Amino acid sequence: MYDHLGLKVRDLDASVRFYQAALAPLGHVLCSRGDGYAGFGPPDAPALWLYGGGKSGAATHVAFRAGDRAAVERFHAAGLGAGGRDHGAPGVRADYAPDYYAAFLLDPDGNNVEAVCLG
Repeated sequence: MYDHLGLKVRDLDASVRFYQAALAPLGHVLCSRGDGYAGFGPPDAPALWLYGGGKSGAATHVAFRAGDRAAVERFHAAGLGAGGRDHGAPGVRADYAPDYYAAFLLDPDGNNVEAVCLG
């Protein structure tokens, strides 16, 4: 549905560390980095852009599709290790769907970042 999205972040370096670690288990890499920005996604196809110099504001929710439940668990562990805060441990969210397996982290700016696997 979308081509790409952008998030303004206060500390670009801290956010790059977090997203590099958390998104690696989902197959996403740092594709582009320049003065004040960074792009993540599949190799050579950045779809999540971070822009430094942002201010605190309303948090955003971003959900990434994971290939399997193990990838959701690796996302959660890697994100915690890179400065993310737990916002929902890996597990089934039966109130969403019977096979909705997800984990939630808060990134360094308080955005709610999710990895989800259906099945």
